[in-house]
Amino acid sequence: MAEMCLRVYDCRGPPVHPSGAEERREGSRGQRHVAPPARGGSGAAAGRGRRCPRCAPDCAAPRRAGGAGAAPPPSRRRALHPRLQVCSGGKRRSGRAGAGGFPPFPLFLPFPPSSLPPLRAERALRLSRSLRSMAGPAAVRRRGPGCGSLLVLLPALLESWAACQAPPVPAAEIPADGTELGVERRFVPESCPRAVRPGDFVRYHYLGAFPDGTRFDSSYDRGSTFNVFVGKGQLIAGMDQALVGMCVNERRFVKIPPKLAYGSEGVPGVIPPNAVLHFDVLLIDLWNSEDEVQVQTYFKPEKCPRTVQVSDFVRYHYNGTFLDGTLFDSSHNRMRTYDTYVGIGWLIPGMDQGLLGMCVGEKRIITIPPFLAYGEDGDGKEIPGQASLVFDVVLLDLHNPKDGIAIENQLVPESCERRSQTGDFLRYHYNGTLLDGTLFDSSYSRNRTYDTYVGKGYVIAGMDEGLLGVCTGEKRRIIIPPHLGYGEEGRGKIPGSAVLVFDIHVVDFHNPSDSVSITVHYKPSNCTVLSKKGDYLKYHYNASLLDGTLLDSTHSLGKTYNIVLGSGQVVLGMDMGLQDMCVGERRTVVIPPHLGYGEDGVEGEVPGSAVLVFDIELLELVSGLPEGYMFVWNGEVSPNLFEEIDQNHDGEVLLEEFSEYIQTQVETGKGKLAPGFDFEKIVKNMFANQDRDGNGKVTAEEFKLKDQEAKEEHDEL
Repeated sequence: MAEMCLRVYDCRGPPVHPSGAEERREGSRGQRHVAPPARGGSGAAAGRGRRCPRCAPDCAAPRRAGGAGAAPPPSRRRALHPRLQVCSGGKRRSGRAGAGGFPPFPLFLPFPPSSLPPLRAERALRLSRSLRSMAGPAAVRRRGPGCGSLLVLLPALLESWAACQAPPVPAAEIPADGTELGVERRFVPESCPRAVRPGDFVRYHYLGAFPDGTRFDSSYDRGSTFNVFVGKGQLIAGMDQALVGMCVNERRFVKIPPKLAYGSEGVPGVIPPNAVLHFDVLLIDLWNSEDEVQVQTYFKPEKCPRTVQVSDFVRYHYNGTFLDGTLFDSSHNRMRTYDTYVGIGWLIPGMDQGLLGMCVGEKRIITIPPFLAYGEDGDGKEIPGQASLVFDVVLLDLHNPKDGIAIENQLVPESCERRSQTGDFLRYHYNGTLLDGTLFDSSYSRNRTYDTYVGKGYVIAGMDEGLLGVCTGEKRRIIIPPHLGYGEEGRGKIPGSAVLVFDIHVVDFHNPSDSVSITVHYKPSNCTVLSKKGDYLKYHYNASLLDGTLLDSTHSLGKTYNIVLGSGQVVLGMDMGLQDMCVGERRTVVIPPHLGYGEDGVEGEVPGSAVLVFDIELLELVSGLPEGYMFVWNGEVSPNLFEEIDQNHDGEVLLEEFSEYIQTQVETGKGKLAPGFDFEKIVKNMFANQDRDGNGKVTAEEFKLKDQEAKEEHDEL
C-alpha cells in the first residue's frame, strides 16, 4: 500500500475585509472596491483559499470560487474541525465527486498507514463519533492556526478514510429518474456558429432548484452571470458535461444526479445528501483563450480605392452588442460618428485589428474576445467583465494626416487653350458630399455658380489647390482631407474631421487683367472700309457663356442688331470687339465680365461675373459723323442761316421752327444727321445746345456755328 499522508484544510478561507467583505477589484480599471464575499455560480468547484506555507507541493491546486453547485464557503461548513483529505501517491481522493477545499498543510500520522485495521466504513464512523465525545467541545475550540489536538484529528481522519473506503451508492438509493445526467434543449437559436467545447470560457445565467421546485440558487438574483471555464474541473461533473455543445442564447434544462453533483455528502445547509439538482441554464457568452478577432464583411462597395491602414483616421457608425445580441452602445443613437485613429492605441486592441482593411462604405461585423476588449474588469459601466463584444460597423470616412488632396479628372475638353492660375476668377458648379456619398451642399440646388478667386485664400486650402490648372468646361473630382478642409470642428452640415468630395464643373474663368479677345474666322478680300467709332452697324450674333450655354441670338429673332459704334449702346467689350470690321466679316469676341455685365450680370439673362462669347457677322456699315457732331451740311452753309431758320422773322427761333428746318435739309440732301439715332432726340439735343439761357428760344446772339466755337472742318448746329 502506498505511503499515505494526511492533509488538513484550513477552514478560515481567504482574507476578508474587517467589515466581513472580501476585497476584490471590479468596476473601473485600477479602482479597488470593497465587496461582500463572492457568491458562486452554477456548478462551480470549491472557492480559492489561502495556501498554508507548509503545504506539500503535490496536492491539487485550489479551485475557482463557486456558487450553487460549489463546495460551501467557510461560513457554511461544519466548524467542529478542519476538513481532512487522504492523499495517496500525491493524488487527491475526495470524499465527494467534484468537491474541492481550501489549501492543505501536511500532518504525518504517528503510526504507519499499514497498521490501520481494515475497518468497515460504518464502524469507522461510529469510532469517530466516540473520539469526538472524548475530545469535548473545549478541545475543538482550542484549535489553533496549526494542526490541533490528536483527539480532534483522529475523528476527522476516520471520517475521511471511511468516505474513501465506502463502496459506491447502490442504484436503488437514487430515484429512477435521477440516475443519469439529463439534458433538455428547451430553446435552440436558428443560427449557431459556435458551440461550447471543453476549454472554452462561458458566461451563463441559471436557476438552480430541487426536483420539488424549491429554488436553492439563482444568478439572476445576483444580477450577474456566472463565468467559468468548461472542462477544467471548475464545475461539478454534471454541469461540465451539460454545457458542452451549447450555443449562445440556447436554453437547457439540466438534471444532474448526485453522483455527478454533491453525492451523499451534499452541502450542509444548502444541498442535502443524494440530491438530484435541476438547472435552467441560458448561455450568454462563449470564447476561448485561443480566439482571435473575427471579421465578417456583409457589404463591400464595388470600388474600393483605399483601405484602412495603421495611423489612419476614421469616422464610423456602430452598434455594439454582446454575443447574445444585447445592445450596450450605439453611435446611431447619439447621431454622431465615432472618430479616431486606428492602430495607435486609441481603441481596444480588437477594434484596432477589426477596422484594418476596411473600405469606405463597407459594412462588417467585428467579434472581439474579452482579452482583446475590456478583459476581466469590463468598462465599469455597461460592459461586464469577460464579455465578448460584437460591433456592427459601417465605415463613413477615412484619411491620413499626411494626405494631400486627390484629383480625379472626369471630363477634360479636347480643346483647352488656357488653364486656371493663381489670381484667376472662377465660376463653377459643384456637388459637395462626404466620403460616404452624403450630400451636404450643391450650387445646382441654388441655380447659381460659386464664384471666387483662386489661390488667394477665398476658399478652403484644398479647394484653392484643386481649382488650379482647370480648363473651362472641365469636370473633376477633388477629394480634400479635413486638415485642408474644415478641420476637427466642421461647419454647418459638415461634421468635424470629415473628408470632403467636390464634383466640380468649371463654367468659366478669367483674370482681372484680361482684355477682349478677338478671333477672326472670315474676312472679305476687298475689305477697304473698316468700322470705327460713330459708324452705324447692323450685325447678327450668337451670345453664349464660356461653357457654351446659349444666352441670346439675333438669328432666332429674325432681325439684325443695330448700333452706333462707340456710343455706349452696347457693353464696352462689344464696342471694342466691333472695331475695325469689314462688312461680311465673321469673328468671335470673348468679353471678360469687367468689360461685360460685371458682378451683377443681367437678372434672368446673364449671370454675374460671366465671361461672354459673341459670334458676330457684320452685315451693313453706315459711316458716321466725325466725333462730336450730330448734323453736318453736305455743301456750303448759307451766310443768312439764322434768318432762314427764323421763318416768321421775329428774331427768335422756336423748337418747332428749328426742327422743321433740319428735317428739310436732310430730306433735300443738303444735310446729314448722325446715323442710328432718333431724329427728335437729335434735334432736341441740338436745339438745347443753342438755347444757351434755357428759355426755350434761340436768339441771333445765342446762335453760333461749330466752326465759330471749335474751328472744325465741318459746321455743326
